[in-house]
Amino acid sequence: MHDGWNRMRPVVAEDRPFHQMALNETVHPPLPEVLEAVARAGREAHRTHDALGTALTRALAEHLGVEPEHILVGPGSGALLQQLFTTRTGPDTHTVHAWSSWEAYPMMAANAGSTTVRVPLTDCHHDLRAMAAAVTDRTRMVLLCNPNNPTGTALRHERVRAFLDELPGHVTVVVDEAYRDFADPGAIADGIDLYRGDERVCVVRTFSKSYGLLSLRVGYLVGHDPVLAPIRAQLPFFRVSHVAQQAAIAALGAHEKVLQGCADTARERDRLRRALLDQGWEVPVSQGNFLWLPMESGVERFTQFCADHAVVVCGKPGEGVRVTVAEPEAIEAFRQLAAKYRESR
Repeated sequence: MHDGWNRMRPVVAEDRPFHQMALNETVHPPLPEVLEAVARAGREAHRTHDALGTALTRALAEHLGVEPEHILVGPGSGALLQQLFTTRTGPDTHTVHAWSSWEAYPMMAANAGSTTVRVPLTDCHHDLRAMAAAVTDRTRMVLLCNPNNPTGTALRHERVRAFLDELPGHVTVVVDEAYRDFADPGAIADGIDLYRGDERVCVVRTFSKSYGLLSLRVGYLVGHDPVLAPIRAQLPFFRVSHVAQQAAIAALGAHEKVLQGCADTARERDRLRRALLDQGWEVPVSQGNFLWLPMESGVERFTQFCADHAVVVCGKPGEGVRVTVAEPEAIEAFRQLAAKYRESR
């Protein structure tokens, strides 16, 4: 799922710290109350417990203000997206999405025997007019990654509402909000509100990013019955572990603390962006926990330069470099390397 540049780990001297800035992991570890929930649940790992995730579903329903029947939990948002591709698409169908976006989308389509239509971004943003024009009678889904990975750019609410009016009734619109908690609420569409007003809309979210539960794998879908029913039949075979459920419930109960951590990350993100702009880099405004440096050429060279100095970033040759907001030491190391690279050109 990650390209070769993401996996690059240079051989460095023992006294040189290694900085991982390629994987969009949050810098904040799980909260103490989450760790306590994990410890309690771990002591009961030999029991079946809540196999279908009903307690987590109820907690999410209360948190979001939606009906429990409109929520489906699963082992990460990626797994749920794959199930959407499997149940909504297939041979002789396709899904429309922006590009660059999450590189897993085309792989998921291929796993379902389907294909994707990639609509180029315009100035690092979704081109909604072109995406609407790309929809045909073979289109089954339209994916909106909001904020978009890797560019961090976000779609505002009124733009998505207008976009929905241009789409035919047979298309399911999937709003992927993996990075939503890092965004300014006024700068991004509210997927749950869109779902409430349009039965074609399905929202996918994750506990992997802002909640810091990446390795526990917990995600959820919010949608209407025509979308969720085929997936629900598979639920017994795509369970969320008891430990992961308890961690997610505890994290959800500490949502305000989680948002404080996200706000800290956003401040560091914006501080680094200002520094890079001062150095002469092009960096679009980001609403995720990462920054995007558009580069038509030189991606491999810059990525290797960073790796040689023990900083790993995500390079996409011919497109640009994505840099995750990591620990302060990593941010400073990257800032200095970016300045040195610019000076050497």
